[in-house]
Amino acid sequence: MGIRREGREHALQALYSIELHPDTPREAVRLFMEAHPCKVSVKNFAMGLLSGVIDNQAGVDAKIAEKSPNWSISRMAKIDLCIIRLATYELLFRDDIPSSVTINEAIEIAKKFGSEESPAFVNGILDEIFRGLPQKSAAVAEGAEVDTAAE
Repeated sequence: MGIRREGREHALQALYSIELHPDTPREAVRLFMEAHPCKVSVKNFAMGLLSGVIDNQAGVDAKIAEKSPNWSISRMAKIDLCIIRLATYELLFRDDIPSSVTINEAIEIAKKFGSEESPAFVNGILDEIFRGLPQKSAAVAEGAEVDTAAE
């Protein structure tokens, strides 16, 4: 498993623990990371994603709500919501990661952690979010400036 996939999985699990302890998000992340040690490179990538999601959650959730009018955030399965939040953060704020990689990774992670319906649900919402975004530069969109082997 690549560093970034492992980092995304750690970030997802930490986000899920925040769902269980919403009053203390930073403490939930700290406790999760202590209980699940990993390589420094994995931890750094995961923590970058986590910080981004936590710091931008209002904007991320607003975008998710806008693009999923038939599903309120409160009705979404918590694991699906965490996957979508993580990927939406990447789509909105991480120009160094191609959108296609972000969406593919979210679908693969949904297959592993979600229900049988999760991959299609995650893909549908992320596709709507992606369609509404200004396109990233051609070089980034094609992965020319990103080491996708580590994705």
